[in-house]
Amino acid sequence: MSLVNTPLPPPGLGEFLGVSATSSFVMPIAAAVLAVAYLMAAVGLWVRGRRWSIARTISFIVGCVLVALTTGLSLDDYSQVMLSVFMFEQLTLMMLVPPLLVLGSPIRLMLRSVPHRGLGRLVLVAGLSSLRSRLLRWVLHPVVSVLLFLLLFYGLYLGDLVDPILALPAGHVSLEVVFLVAGILFAIPIVSDDPVPIRMTYPARALDLSAEVALHAFFGVFLMISPTLITDHFANPPASLAIDPLVDQGIAGGLAWSYGEGPTVLILLYILHRWFRDDTRKAEAADVRADQFGDPDLDAYNDYLARLRGRGHKREHSGRGGDDLRVNDTDSSPTPKGGPQ
Repeated sequence: MSLVNTPLPPPGLGEFLGVSATSSFVMPIAAAVLAVAYLMAAVGLWVRGRRWSIARTISFIVGCVLVALTTGLSLDDYSQVMLSVFMFEQLTLMMLVPPLLVLGSPIRLMLRSVPHRGLGRLVLVAGLSSLRSRLLRWVLHPVVSVLLFLLLFYGLYLGDLVDPILALPAGHVSLEVVFLVAGILFAIPIVSDDPVPIRMTYPARALDLSAEVALHAFFGVFLMISPTLITDHFANPPASLAIDPLVDQGIAGGLAWSYGEGPTVLILLYILHRWFRDDTRKAEAADVRADQFGDPDLDAYNDYLARLRGRGHKREHSGRGGDDLRVNDTDSSPTPKGGPQ
């Protein structure tokens, strides 16, 4: 069903919440399959009496629901003719959904729920081999994720890539998939608790998130102050929408600056909380270990101070001994009372 043959009413919340008339529903179906598979694995653990976090389950399911809503509602129809809605869709799939999916720890759930025999064993072997591969280590490197963000914001719009891609029959849904995958690759090294082959330190995670905030801010400001349209695909919206494409581009810039940074700031706060919690736990564990077995560094320092005190006492004793000797030498040969003979 073509948007050209189906005039869209002026955008509004009610219009966004209808069922899409143009979506291929590839993304909603994939999200539903993932949600069902995750729930089956989690319920399987609970039935066997094994623990699995309800919070992680809720996080993953909410991420899947957001994918389905973003790409399956009429919002997806408007995203094909309005840059602001397209930007909202991109930011949701790149910034909001991936942390929710990653915090669900789907890889750890798979490793714990799949049987260790038969076909399940083959799945485990394949999964573990992938997790240990150099390719995955390279793909999850922070430099790669930053380059992807630069490409999907600055390169896509300023490099005149968005027009030829969206002109393709499956261009729109292809970009949706790329947005989601890029966001997941960015989120895994930062918030994942799964056994992934790369672990970033907490300072590196905070630095990576800060760089992302700066990228969104500059890009959003550029869109808001640009006197011309940066893409031709959204230059001629349907007349029924009654919108100015340049004004709509300014709204897209505002979304890139505000909505794009919101999830990033929340993730940064989460990382700082985990950083503080891990440091506190390590300090408590070190105190318990020191109480039980002693602290080697502290013991060595105390021994050093003891040796210094011992040397000081020896020098002091040696000095007092010399003074006594001189007094004794004087007293040992007193001058006779009658004076010299």
